[in-house]
Amino acid sequence: MRFTFSTVITVLPLFAAAHQRGKQGGITIPLIPYKHSSLVNVDKSVNFEALKSHVTSTTAKILRGFDNFEKNTGAPHPSAMKGAQKRRFGAEPLYPFPNNPDNWAGTISVGTPPTIYIVLFDTGSSDLFLPGADCDDSCDGHEHYESSTSVYLGEPFVLQFGNGESVFGHQYADNVTIVGLTANGQALGAASHYSRGFRIDQFAPDGLMGMGFQSISQYNQSPVFQTLVTQGQTNEPMFAFSFADHEAELYIGGTNPDMYIGAFSWAHVIQLGFWEVTIDNILGNGNIVLTNIAVIIDTGTDLIHGDPPDVARLYEAIGGTAELDDDRGFFKFPCDAVPSVSLTFGGTSFPIPPDTFSIGTTPNDPSSCTGAIVARRPIRSWIIGRVFLRQVYTAFDFGNSRVGFATLA
Repeated sequence: MRFTFSTVITVLPLFAAAHQRGKQGGITIPLIPYKHSSLVNVDKSVNFEALKSHVTSTTAKILRGFDNFEKNTGAPHPSAMKGAQKRRFGAEPLYPFPNNPDNWAGTISVGTPPTIYIVLFDTGSSDLFLPGADCDDSCDGHEHYESSTSVYLGEPFVLQFGNGESVFGHQYADNVTIVGLTANGQALGAASHYSRGFRIDQFAPDGLMGMGFQSISQYNQSPVFQTLVTQGQTNEPMFAFSFADHEAELYIGGTNPDMYIGAFSWAHVIQLGFWEVTIDNILGNGNIVLTNIAVIIDTGTDLIHGDPPDVARLYEAIGGTAELDDDRGFFKFPCDAVPSVSLTFGGTSFPIPPDTFSIGTTPNDPSSCTGAIVARRPIRSWIIGRVFLRQVYTAFDFGNSRVGFATLA
């Protein structure tokens, strides 16, 4: 069953009580679709202003993680291109568009008394932030963070995004509970200002909960899931996502055997920071086109972002494609001949269905469709978003530093 976001707001206490302990001791939290700037117009054509903003914002998030990695470890991240930080932020605006059903959020509770917040669970970052009690009108419409058990950590935070704006505020420590498991003394950000992309007309959740590793944390503090593991709260040091249309969920403390069939295909994390692994190959129309590429598995991203030469090579191999704009890095193909594309992890190939690989028709050319793999600098690693993750059950194994993919049930 799929729920509208307004319905979830109405029955939020029921969602908080609906967490179920799984057969293997983990706990399930249902995920719900939320309003976000849509990549597609009402007429099913691609909205390139929204698409460019999404690509730029995703790039900025990953570059921010590279900066945090170097600040926290003293060494540059292997996937950061030299000089990339000089080009880190664009100035492309975001606009409110109709609902995008490919974005999913869930609930956590924070503080005393416990207050329920709706958050985006993001494996492409590592910090939790919410609107603070003193946030300006940019946070209007969101649930504000106030708690009698909060402890001020004396540190500010600034999170820059691709639209040239920032989320900023101060860091606190408090108790954060997800599916009945509590991270005590968890670091979080209480925002004094939200950038345009997080305002209520464009971002319905209250905040964002990062699920990457500590080394890319802006706070350089343990992320929520890492804290749960360290404090012995989880049955296993693992969490898993399903973004299936019929039943999307985040599973904490293992994997949910009801959500997948067969065995997992595992890929080991190559650098602790992001959930970054090596993909065996990318197939186009059944043929191997690219091999041994580093990819970041990012539940907070819609599309697949790749290095421009590799992306151009892929589209050239699958035929009948043309780059829409030299600067944009978006490609099109005939809508009646959508290419077949599969990603291979751990020896198993997982296809992207044609109706998913095609984002929508090209403006002013309804016979051409735009591909969900886009070219973007300045990051060596590819970024794998929900356009692929919707097709698989994905496990993030913190204990063994690996990511697993299995066929959805």
